[in-house]
Amino acid sequence: MRSDLMKKGFERAPHRSLFKAMGYTDEELRRPLIGVVNAANEVIPGHIHLDKVAEAVKAGIRMAGGTPMEFPTIGVCDGIAMGHQGMKYSLGSRELIADSVEVMATAYPFDGLVLIPNCDKIVPGMIMAAARLDIPALVVSGGAMLAGQCGGRPVDLITVFEGMGRLKIGEIDEEELLALENSACPGAGSCSGMFTANSMNCLTEALGIALPGNGTIPAIDAARIRLAKDSGRQIMELVARGITFRQLLTREAFDNAIAVDMAFGGSTNTSLHLPAIAHEAGVAMPLTSFNAVSEKTPHLCNMSPGGPHHIEDLYRAGGVQGIMKVLADGGLLHTGCLTATGKTVAENLEAAAVSDPEVIRPLDNPYHRTGGLAVLQGNLAPDGAVVKQSAVAPEMLVHEGPARVFNAEEEAFEAIINRQIKPGEVIVIRYEGPRGGPGMREMLSPTSAIAGVGLDKEVALLTDGRFSGGTRGAAIGHISPEAAEGGLIGLVEEGDLIAIDIPNKTLTLKVAEETLARRRAAWQPLPPKITTGYMARYARQVTSASTGAVFK
Repeated sequence: MRSDLMKKGFERAPHRSLFKAMGYTDEELRRPLIGVVNAANEVIPGHIHLDKVAEAVKAGIRMAGGTPMEFPTIGVCDGIAMGHQGMKYSLGSRELIADSVEVMATAYPFDGLVLIPNCDKIVPGMIMAAARLDIPALVVSGGAMLAGQCGGRPVDLITVFEGMGRLKIGEIDEEELLALENSACPGAGSCSGMFTANSMNCLTEALGIALPGNGTIPAIDAARIRLAKDSGRQIMELVARGITFRQLLTREAFDNAIAVDMAFGGSTNTSLHLPAIAHEAGVAMPLTSFNAVSEKTPHLCNMSPGGPHHIEDLYRAGGVQGIMKVLADGGLLHTGCLTATGKTVAENLEAAAVSDPEVIRPLDNPYHRTGGLAVLQGNLAPDGAVVKQSAVAPEMLVHEGPARVFNAEEEAFEAIINRQIKPGEVIVIRYEGPRGGPGMREMLSPTSAIAGVGLDKEVALLTDGRFSGGTRGAAIGHISPEAAEGGLIGLVEEGDLIAIDIPNKTLTLKVAEETLARRRAAWQPLPPKITTGYMARYARQVTSASTGAVFK
């Protein structure tokens, strides 16, 4: 056993003595030692209940003859960090989480790991660490929040963000906004739409690194606790069979994940996290992989923020396994991939079914012919840019308009909320990329404000930063190279014409090359926005969004 490195033989008597100081018995130390990585805290609604999930995981490990040893990681709630300095630290926390799990699982050579994340960067951070370590591991998340109810209709966090803009234009009053605030997030769990957290939790099933149901069982459902116990038992089988994480994370598994992502219309942030995970697993996965899969994978689910359905609806309709069943029957998945169940995708799908063909549509009646995300390229984004095309109004799929240029999210938000943006314009927010931000802030506030003031079908927004999984509209992010690296987005001036063609996947700045050459010769990057501490170091080490914003 791997854990023998710290517990076996007379020379490890001091080590065993330290374990015994914590109450471990000789019998417990003789068993396989399983690290339980618990991201529970009291500052993320999706994590407030993870202590109960961890207890269930540990019970399952003990039932199967192992000894669980729990340790924590940090976590940032993107919703609470949104719109202020804290959001600069969210993406950067992913690398800290990955590093901390690697440190713990190397200093303590566990025989296996059970990863318990739920939100935002915690899910990919933990997965990246397990891929780096390549030991037996699986994921069991905390589950999704239920949608709220207000005025007889389902609401969620995005409803509140958009409510700010509706208040500004007089569509609702402060009392109505307070009613939304009090009802949109009714309890524990990752926010209820197909935002970043739930996109990544659902993709753990598609990657084969979690048991079926992990992506969609609600946080408050007892089935979530049973899944946690089953996951605790299952890690012991993976250890016994020597099935390591990279054996699951093959290129075919990543293709499956992209296909499922396209089918359910996931967050644009998956185009950051899947390449970063692939990088740690030693799998080549260029950003253009998303277009190649999207072209042949229809969009089957109309999930919030682009549509009316929430994770609880997807769960009742058949969940991720239901989506995978539809795709597999159409020959759109690699069904021979090994998964965390110890079985192949094909074997897992024998019990899968779709119970609501409106939530999970059949292949011959999709919401859109192609997948939920698209990667655009052109002179403005030679290394790529990403848009959630399933959440773009049809009239904005092709658009040309004059640029309105802002060097920070706050400047753009003020212009939007104060009605200084006109229909047809293209908002450009730059110096918000991985290096220039630093930290590539999510920009849910400006995109929600655009929707709230009623411009989401008339205005586009481009940025070298990123968007929340809750963003809808013609919001194109991850423009690479970013402004801080000398990308063309740094040379855009007020009034320049920008052409967007999402069906043909192009993004073009319509300015003569000789004019751009003069601008380039005079260009100077903005000074760093953070000069001390972790994010200053992060800015020096991070790579482009087109490569997953991994460290050099």
